Amino acid sequence: MYKYLLFDVDDTLLDFHAAEDSALQLMFDQLQLTMTPTIKQRYELINQGLWQQFERKEIDRETIFANRFPQLFREFSLADETISAQAEQLFRAGLNQGHEKIPYAQELLSQLQAAQKFELYIVSNGVAKTQQLRLTASGLAPYFNDIFVSEALGFQKPAIQFFEKVEVAIDHFEPEQALIIGDSLTSDIQGGINAGIQTVWFNPQHQVAKAIQPTYEIDALPQLLQVVQ
Repeated sequence: MYKYLLFDVDDTLLDFHAAEDSALQLMFDQLQLTMTPTIKQRYELINQGLWQQFERKEIDRETIFANRFPQLFREFSLADETISAQAEQLFRAGLNQGHEKIPYAQELLSQLQAAQKFELYIVSNGVAKTQQLRLTASGLAPYFNDIFVSEALGFQKPAIQFFEKVEVAIDHFEPEQALIIGDSLTSDIQGGINAGIQTVWFNPQHQVAKAIQPTYEIDALPQLLQVVQ
């Protein structure tokens, strides 16, 4: 029987892509700049590349934040360095406000809480303040016993050290009674494999798992109830 349910946040409970799109457009509007589809696509590639470097431990998190918009603005000759420096602050402020929920997220958490059989936790890569603000604004924060974010723990999923810190922080934690629920094969599912915890891959886009295999797979959040019964 499962007792400890460890949920990812972005694109599992909250729609990160919607939040990012909104924050990006707001930032461009505030700086009185025009964002074209080409500029947006280039931002996504720059940002993704930097985060991949971070996951490979080639750069730190602050390097991402210090470089993604200056690089973008230089490539498109959008603004000078002073405005480029402001862009990150404005973007992060907008991101903090993004809290659109994935369909049925609140209903699922409410049912799990009402069952009184589970302890719910957040296990998220990201910025602690941002995730706390978004979870609070969305109304999801009260469902969780605790919130664990990589920035505060000092390690990022899928590192086993991330999960070791989580296990120590949860009283009487038993890995065999736990499930990790997330959308990312490389962080959530691989993290569960590294930590010896079973996993549920939330896969609404019906991607194909190859090298990394989850214990369970769902394409809609209510299906998790069948897994944990």
